[in-house]
Amino acid sequence: MQITLEIPDHLTQSHQLNEADWLREIAIALFKEELITLSRASHIAKMHQIEFQKLLSSRGICIHYDVEDFEQDMRHLQERDWL
Repeated sequence: MQITLEIPDHLTQSHQLNEADWLREIAIALFKEELITLSRASHIAKMHQIEFQKLLSSRGICIHYDVEDFEQDMRHLQERDWL
């Protein structure tokens, strides 16, 4: 799916946000509302997942990482023989 977002010039000029800034803000908003995963949000923001986590942390936003997520990560690592 591809979505095209047209932002009126008066919004882009008054806030001095570039395309990367807008993508980050959209990704943060969707993630914060738990509409997308951390992985998807970092992809939308065009940031490495760790850098996106740091950005969320700097804004006091919880990354919603629970025991189930941890167990899934552990299975992933074991499947790849990284543990």
